[in-house]
Order: sequence, then structure tokens, then C-alpha cells
Amino acid sequence: MSAQTPAGPQAGYLHGHHESVLRSHRSRTAESSAAYLLAHLRPGQRVLDVGCGPGTITADLARIVAPGRVTAIDSSAEAVDQARRHLRAEGIVTVEVHLADLYSIEEALEHPDGSFDVVHAHQVLQHVPDPVGALRRLGRLCAPGGVVAARDADYAAMTWYPLLPELERWQRLYRGLARAAGGEPDAGRRLLSWAREAGFADVTAGASTWCYATASARAWWGGMWADRILESAIARSALAGGAATMADLHEISDAWRRWAAADDGWFAVLHGEVICRT
Repeated sequence: MSAQTPAGPQAGYLHGHHESVLRSHRSRTAESSAAYLLAHLRPGQRVLDVGCGPGTITADLARIVAPGRVTAIDSSAEAVDQARRHLRAEGIVTVEVHLADLYSIEEALEHPDGSFDVVHAHQVLQHVPDPVGALRRLGRLCAPGGVVAARDADYAAMTWYPLLPELERWQRLYRGLARAAGGEPDAGRRLLSWAREAGFADVTAGASTWCYATASARAWWGGMWADRILESAIARSALAGGAATMADLHEISDAWRRWAAADDGWFAVLHGEVICRT
């Protein structure tokens, strides 16, 4: 899932859509990124995938619920185009992809309240200035007896070895930039609280991880972040706001590559997850 955000009351998606960002998004599957939801899916369901990104998770959801229909939205025209092309390449015809966000769903989908059995949002709520309000909106989109499923990373809970100080600087820098953009980078731990505040009485909360500890996984994850910290919208935000210099970003990028080359390198990304029943 591309972590897309509502365009209305906030500045936009901090990561942007540089190739290094989409490289990460294209790797995501339902098995790697929505395993907590799979037991709640069945053929014939109507699914809304919020912040679908390049459509890799969307495609998996569509295969599971076929002949049910999937509606996918993303606030990036580039991501919408990639999702449509990916779905065509996979031969999936049960998905409609729309350019929309949480604040323009009505216009894009024409009165969707109560229209979906499952509403799914992967890496979305961490970028939304009002995550409780967003969850309420997702709940209204869901039919009675359905589920709202959300999964978000928790940046403060990310941990790694070797303990390179430049990666600690990366973590502090990213969390500061995310909050300056109106988001909450430590969203994972807050999902249960947000769901309760949004009015969901029946919530199952859990957690899962991505872990990068093989040579190939380290090369992919470390290389992706080495590029992202220099070339994505994160870099532009850091430089424009004076949070870092280009020399700082190069030092962080070099550290990512040193971490990736370490034989004992290990990195874990903790995610919070909630299944909210309507």
C-alpha cells in the first residue's frame, strides 16, 4: 500500500513518489503486509482499499474476494496509473481504481457510505492529521457487520544492529519531519486507542514485523533507504526546513549502505494492526 493521505487539511504525503519509494511499495503483498486481515476475507465481498499505491496488495485482495469487487483509491495520479497498469498486467478485472482521498470519496465514488464489507488502509493513518476522524469516516463506509482494517508502522519502535549513530540521526530526523507535516510516525502503538476514540466497540489489536536480516534483504532495504534519504520528498523537506544539510543526508545514506554490507546486520519494523468490527 502506498501510504496516501487526505489532500485537504494537510500538506501531503511526506515520502513523495520517487522511484525509491515506489520500489518499497511495489514489494508489498497481502501476505507480507495484510496477513492479519486474511482470515476475514471471503469470496463475494466488497472491498475498499484506501491508499492503494501501485496496487500490489490490491491485486492480492481482489484474487481472494473474487468474484467480489474491489474499489481502490489513492491521492497520487502516478500511483493510480501504476495500480491500473499492474492490475491489467495481472489480468484482474474486478477492481476499479480512482484518484481520491478520504476527503473526496463521495465525489469519486458517489455516496459510498455503507457500501463495503471490508475497508482496508495500509500505512495511511500515520500520515493523517486527524486519524480518529479518518477512522470514523472509514467506519461509515463499511456496512454493518463488516470490518475496518488498519496497519501502520511505528518508527520509534524500529530497531537495528549494528548500532550506527547515523541511523539514530535518521530516525530522529524522520520522526521530526513527519510530525512537522502533520502526521504521527509512531502510529502503530496508537491504533487501538484511535479506534476506541473513533467509537469502535469491537476491536482486535495486534502487531507484526518486517525483518531484514539476510544479505539480499539488507541490500534491498538499506539500498532503498540510502536512495530515499537523498532523492525523495523526505530529502527536499529536510533541506527546505533546515532540519538537515546535504552533507548530513549523505552521511545517513552512507550509513545505510554500511549497515546493508554488515554480515550481522539486522533491522526490524514493528507494525500495529487493528480489526474494527462495524
